[in-house]
Amino acid sequence: MTFKMNRRGVLQAGAAAGLIAAAAKTSGADSNGPKRGGTLRLGIAGANTSDSWDGRTHTDTFMIMMAYGGVFDCLTEIAADGKLQGELAESWEASADARIWTFNLRRGVTFHNGKPFGADDVIASLNLHTAEGAKSAAKPIVAPITDMKKMNDYQVQFTLAAGNADFPYLLSDARLLIYPAGQEEEAIARGIGTGLYTVERFDPGVRFVGKRVDSHYKDGRAGWFDSIEAIAINDPAARMNALMTGQVDTVNRVDFKIEALLKANPNVRIIEVTGNQHYTMPMLTNVAPFDTLEVRQALKYAVNRQEMVDKILLGHGAVGNDHPIGPANQYYAADLPQNDYDPDKARSLLRKAGMDGLKVDLSAANAAFIGAIDAAQLYQASARAAGIEINVVQEPDDGYWSNVWMKKPWCTCYWSGRATEDWMFSTAYETGVPWNDTRWENARFQSLLLEARPELDTNRRREIYTEMQAIMSSEGGTVVPMYANYVDAISTRLMHGESIGNIYQMDGSRACERWWFA
Repeated sequence: MTFKMNRRGVLQAGAAAGLIAAAAKTSGADSNGPKRGGTLRLGIAGANTSDSWDGRTHTDTFMIMMAYGGVFDCLTEIAADGKLQGELAESWEASADARIWTFNLRRGVTFHNGKPFGADDVIASLNLHTAEGAKSAAKPIVAPITDMKKMNDYQVQFTLAAGNADFPYLLSDARLLIYPAGQEEEAIARGIGTGLYTVERFDPGVRFVGKRVDSHYKDGRAGWFDSIEAIAINDPAARMNALMTGQVDTVNRVDFKIEALLKANPNVRIIEVTGNQHYTMPMLTNVAPFDTLEVRQALKYAVNRQEMVDKILLGHGAVGNDHPIGPANQYYAADLPQNDYDPDKARSLLRKAGMDGLKVDLSAANAAFIGAIDAAQLYQASARAAGIEINVVQEPDDGYWSNVWMKKPWCTCYWSGRATEDWMFSTAYETGVPWNDTRWENARFQSLLLEARPELDTNRRREIYTEMQAIMSSEGGTVVPMYANYVDAISTRLMHGESIGNIYQMDGSRACERWWFA
């Protein structure tokens, strides 16, 4: 028995992650439809002089946008409306246990150097991530593949160590770029992909210029600009000024401090969507007093989440509920009981633990997230009403992730979130994984995690992931006070579709192919 997924990415019989929560509906859609022409000028943060076309190294916005949303393609993609659809793959099907996946590839696609695209390119590209010495953020996605078999020039079969119903979703990862087989080094050096734009100029950490490909397979549905120019502007004030003075058409990561100036400019429009980025305070649950359930629960009722959203995010976010699954996830449990600010309940829980009060250190640095120290001080103030004394330890930014995170018993942290529930839980909360930053273990939670991974029935998966979120919210060692929205700004000349993607910044980091000029 097999379950087939068509090009729109929805498994028949109710599949795994084919649809995330609906992306934001925003103003700016052009009722007359997309138009071809012009040069899109972007002012982008997140560039480095070490940048290259090696997808294994891509961690920040500049290269993700220029590669994943411009020069290269992946096998699958998350559309602006949240649906999983084929990119270089046209369709796929799974065995009944979701362990064997067969992908049918798009025909008639060529790389920028004229080489035809096919199965060999897929296998060679994915093998890059598990090659000896490779340092790839996407290695955990590829490592569970025990066999990649070329069935014919346009079909590849993947065998996984264990069933994973999210597998097609994972292949949309921005780092899993497809290179021409046998020419990988040249393609990385020169930027040779199958994407909508060829490399005209690339100065790492400074600038990228791309030219629209003629006769591309996405003609008529994406790629409306004749060319794109991305300028690296890491300084927030300079980036905002470049937009306000018309030097660029769009910028990412709006500086909230001068948001009012942007809004006052008649030529500028703000785009804001809710994604899965979340700010956290993880506790090491194998260290006292965080090894006591009632202490963890008391701390969750001692934080004023709305105050943090108002004062740290200036309203650009939403309260969290002490689990990492966000509003952009398919199985986000919005109806779970909320861990609200309740000092009396926190005091009661401490008494249940045999404590009259509590004194704890909270290590914080703005390296964790902008405003982390202020957030810790707000937490300190709100917890006093519960008889909890939080000593805020201001740690140096330098070395924070190596010396404080997962080393100090309680600290500040952030996660960008993951596109699927299993991906997020498996990265940070599965027993034994390197990035389990609370060392929290719960037998029922772990059992559900393994049960959900190969499950193809969407209703059953929803039940499982809802229970997992509830368990973690109540018993886990992570305080998740808030989700931070993606906030970008664009010229009023720019148009986009009815929905804005919320997986990454700037329309899922695909503004270069999805937007157009009015």
